[in-house]
Amino acid sequence: MRRYGKHTDEDDIRQRPNRKGNRPRSNIRPKHEDAAEGMVLTVDRGRLTVLIDDVPVTAMKARELGRKAAVVGDRVSVVGDLSGKKDTLARIVRIEGRSSLLRRTADDDDPYERVVVANADQLAIVTALADPEPRPRMIDRCLVAAFDGGLTPLLVLTKSDLAPPDQMLDLYGALDIPYVVTSREELEDGTAVARVREQLDGKITAFVGHSGVGKTTLVNALVPDDQRRTTGHVNAVTGRGRHTTTSALALPLSGDAGWVVDTPGVRSFGLHHVDPSRVIHAFPDLEPGTENCPRACSHDEPDCALDAYVAEGHADPARLYSLRRLLATRERREGD
Repeated sequence: MRRYGKHTDEDDIRQRPNRKGNRPRSNIRPKHEDAAEGMVLTVDRGRLTVLIDDVPVTAMKARELGRKAAVVGDRVSVVGDLSGKKDTLARIVRIEGRSSLLRRTADDDDPYERVVVANADQLAIVTALADPEPRPRMIDRCLVAAFDGGLTPLLVLTKSDLAPPDQMLDLYGALDIPYVVTSREELEDGTAVARVREQLDGKITAFVGHSGVGKTTLVNALVPDDQRRTTGHVNAVTGRGRHTTTSALALPLSGDAGWVVDTPGVRSFGLHHVDPSRVIHAFPDLEPGTENCPRACSHDEPDCALDAYVAEGHADPARLYSLRRLLATRERREGD
């Protein structure tokens, strides 16, 4: 079978027929200058829901985008039927630049990246203080992914009626991460929702957490008009909940005050895609001390200049400990 190169000058190439005769092949793509811009709310088996001028429109990716996929939170340009009526379908022809990107891999040995959400301002890491037991390694991994992707982390500790938050707050205190502690009673009377809401106004916030921690329950309380099914129970043997949120979904806060992105519960958060050298950027108080580090320093070796930098009083030793703990997460499993 004959194959032709991109710039062949052969004159016997078959050309696509049309009503007016044959037209040559072309790599020139239409500019779609009349395309409308919108935000991807959810993705379901190749169909995307895009919000355009407050109208949810069903769309699919145009072939010209190739393998480039749009994800929840993406700003996209859309052409076609934008009425949002039943059985109509528009086309996404362009994906705009991204300000942040939350990614994960299935495990640390898996090179395939799974993009969770784009353009989020912050990552709310939801963890229960008991039932199921907290998993600090999972939290560390989410923090690394947030720092790497350009998101500000927010720690949300649930079920404080079952266990005190002191130990967890001590563990992450040196990272200066904003946090909210909630209990079941406070969720029911609305006080916890009000405190969480203060951290979300004016921002796009992705919620992540393993099953059973109360993530979707909290999202339902924050966006009562768009209820999502919550987890049925926590397995008594494994201490883990059953996945009930199966796809990421962006939900608007009342008063146009921001967005909440509920993501599926995760049992693992691989960091194969993360370059450890970028984690230091989340520690601006330590970063100047790396100027005297040896080339390709891992910041966790005998010759690392950060030890002397901290010893001289330029930064808190607890911050260096936290940095090294986060850098080590890529070498450990979440359950370690």
